[in-house]
Amino acid sequence: MNSIDTANTLLLFGSVLVVLGILSSLVAQRFGAPLLLIFLVIGMFAGEDGPGGISFSDYRLTYIIGSLSLAVILFDGGLRTKIGHLKGAVRPALMLATFGVVITAALTGIVAAEVLNIPLVHGLLLGTVIASTDAAAVFFLIHAGGLQIRQRIGATIEMESATNDPVAVFLTIVLVQVISLQQQGLDIEPLALLGTLVGHAVVGAAMGLLGGFAASIALNRINLPGGLHPLLVIAAAVLIYSLTSVLSGSGFLAVYLAGLVLGNRPLRASASIVTVNDAATWLSQIVMFLVLGLLITPTRLLTYVLPAALVGVFLLFVARPVAVWLCLLGSKFSKREKLFASWVGLRGAVSIFLAAIPTLSGIEHADLYFNVAFVIVFISLLSQGWTLTWTARKLGLALPRTAASVHRSELDLPGQLALEMVGYPVSAQSAVMNGAVVPKWARTAFVIRNQNILMAGEAGTLKANDYAYFLAPPDRVSRLDQLFTAHAELLSANEPFFGEFAFTGDILLKDVAAFYGLSIKPEIANLSIADFFSLRFEGKPDVGDHLHLGTAEIVAREIDEDRVIRAGLQLDVLTDNRERDLSPAGLGGLIIRKLSARRKAKSAS
Repeated sequence: MNSIDTANTLLLFGSVLVVLGILSSLVAQRFGAPLLLIFLVIGMFAGEDGPGGISFSDYRLTYIIGSLSLAVILFDGGLRTKIGHLKGAVRPALMLATFGVVITAALTGIVAAEVLNIPLVHGLLLGTVIASTDAAAVFFLIHAGGLQIRQRIGATIEMESATNDPVAVFLTIVLVQVISLQQQGLDIEPLALLGTLVGHAVVGAAMGLLGGFAASIALNRINLPGGLHPLLVIAAAVLIYSLTSVLSGSGFLAVYLAGLVLGNRPLRASASIVTVNDAATWLSQIVMFLVLGLLITPTRLLTYVLPAALVGVFLLFVARPVAVWLCLLGSKFSKREKLFASWVGLRGAVSIFLAAIPTLSGIEHADLYFNVAFVIVFISLLSQGWTLTWTARKLGLALPRTAASVHRSELDLPGQLALEMVGYPVSAQSAVMNGAVVPKWARTAFVIRNQNILMAGEAGTLKANDYAYFLAPPDRVSRLDQLFTAHAELLSANEPFFGEFAFTGDILLKDVAAFYGLSIKPEIANLSIADFFSLRFEGKPDVGDHLHLGTAEIVAREIDEDRVIRAGLQLDVLTDNRERDLSPAGLGGLIIRKLSARRKAKSAS
């Protein structure tokens, strides 16, 4: 009975910690704190030095939980990455994920050996443990607060964080083996170590691609009861990771590539797969950081705080920036983008997870690795995690839009891969109620109005408080989200489109500026409105995106094939005070007629 009571008590404490971790997200968002840091702190408070008083020191269990959690998180990262968004990011990301890790580890290891007074090989091991950027931290924090970063640099950072873990894991294992051989007085064979590195990468890449294609074929051909498709995907991710690891390959690389394959192929039940996988990723994130927090004993950290802080400062301000700038030499990244990449070298669970390997291997200074790594992760999350959004905006790398939060219902259509059904509540503040047009590729299925189901033909124009359902291609559903989100930033006043005037996307900015007396930069004068939005939003504008045009603001209202075909101009002050019809319809008509007359005159001349 005692063992049963103990098991129940453990389940009670575990569930309470997870619930506290979930609820803490509300507090973290309110004060802008990095969620991962909150999870770590909760774990520490539950530990033996905190109010919880839980004594936990099982490094083997921590390694298993960390491996499983990272596999799910990396798989989700691949699943959400669109290959089309990686244009121009693959080469720099791979440079950072390979040579960047080596350079960071070497520089940090040399300094760590001096500061901590340990042999150089032990310093290099510590440098390797903390060298890689953490995929979990990057994937969660880079979009905190609705931040959207310019596509190329954002894709580079995310891909780097997802692909550098295998390099860090391999280097850690190699250095642990080297130290073990030294302790035993045995010889080291560099060629054998190099062969192992190549083998890990090749096996990992092959298993990831094969596993991803096999999983997609199985999902689309096997008829499963409702709700099992997402579970099959998660189980397949864990299977690919574990099988690759058993075959002496890089499981982390394999699971990321498998997610990348699945995320870029048509899948049955794709909506539910993404939703359930998102929940699984959150749970993995919370559990992993809570367990790592439990493993930490704050009183033992006091011995290492000062030297670890010195190593951490060197890593953040010297080693990481040097590695970034060397790896991006000859690339087309601007200085601001390189500065941002240097600062977003977030350390997280991977570093603490890797620090458990020396402990499991029983080598010298094992306690030092773990405690120093934790201090550095804490510093990284506290400084970089808290300032990431501010840094992106200060450097001008944040897109002039925030990630929209929308309530989307998704219905799987058995036997249909080309379309899926999605539904949205229609808010009075949404773009679709303020002039935006539903694109032609989204077919209205039905509308629920006043608890009545209306077919597309009888529903007519959408009204506030409707629930609208559409048939749309899965890869375009995210574009619909912008139409049904409450866009406070769409309006320069609190009245819908007051004083806004409509233009087609092919009108030149210089014509608009000349008519209104707006001052614009010469380099954009010959751009059309559509080209202007494509330039600023890197070819992926959304309905509701807005840009400054002198003292006015121009807003994307209708988009077709990633091109703005209709936009609205909002003026702060009209510079032309002649008598005219100042209603939107009257002035808009006058503008269109005048611009049309100018173009005809130019054509005639």
